[in-house]
Amino acid sequence: MTTATEARSGKGHRDENFPVASHLIHPRHRGPILDFYYFVRAGDDVADNAGLSPERKIALLDGLADALTGRGPDDPEAAPLRRSLAERGLPPRHALELLDAFRMDAHKSRYDNWDELAHYCRYSAVPVGRFVLDVHGEDPGRTWTTSDAICTALQVINHLQDCGKDYRSVDRVYLPRETLEKHGARIEDLGAERATPGLRAVIAELAQRCLDLLDEGRPLPDLIDDTRLSMEIAAIHRLAVLLARGLLVRDPLSEKVHHGKAAFALTALGAAATTLARRPFRRHLHPALRGARP
Repeated sequence: MTTATEARSGKGHRDENFPVASHLIHPRHRGPILDFYYFVRAGDDVADNAGLSPERKIALLDGLADALTGRGPDDPEAAPLRRSLAERGLPPRHALELLDAFRMDAHKSRYDNWDELAHYCRYSAVPVGRFVLDVHGEDPGRTWTTSDAICTALQVINHLQDCGKDYRSVDRVYLPRETLEKHGARIEDLGAERATPGLRAVIAELAQRCLDLLDEGRPLPDLIDDTRLSMEIAAIHRLAVLLARGLLVRDPLSEKVHHGKAAFALTALGAAATTLARRPFRRHLHPALRGARP
């Protein structure tokens, strides 16, 4: 395998657990976000390819980075994003940080504690939110902190939903060792058809951490200047809260914890509509917005 394209899984933005550049996003912003997504998807597929050695994964990821920055040959997975960044005058920083996360995945399959997992999320999830905010020209000082909290929660929720599949398919475990030991659970429990009581307790504790992070990120939609992006973030936030609450009581090894299409749409639209209704009052709700552009 000589290119990242050969490692592609075929997964696209409509296959993700949360909306990616939905039609709530203005058309002028959807293109760069989708270019970013498919570049990142290519890197993620490299990291998850069980047929590649860690060294080969790193080489392919380095090739993607060099193609994006112009230090190496062009790559079809990098070219669209490179054009979008040039058109917007944006640096490649966020995309390169995600490649750093995939390099971690190539060599690291276990996490000792929450801090290690949060560090991974800083590179595997946080840059996504920051890139979307940058594309929309939002104020980093006002929005990054709450965005970071939401993105970290989204990543951990995905890890919890897929904890059995990740263990069985790529021998990767994102549940911290300390939390497993605290509840008397073992890594091998992830290979069972049903979660043990100890593993259920681990999942519930991490789901509660996600709810705490989502509470930190709750103000973000009202801090966003772009109305359509505000609605998109509100929808994602609401979907994440419901998933995290579900993980408090449900077993992802034996039960479906993903949203069905109808529930997904109704929940997202309800959250977006509520946020839209709040827009005229947002400056009264958040002192940080006083003096911000209308």
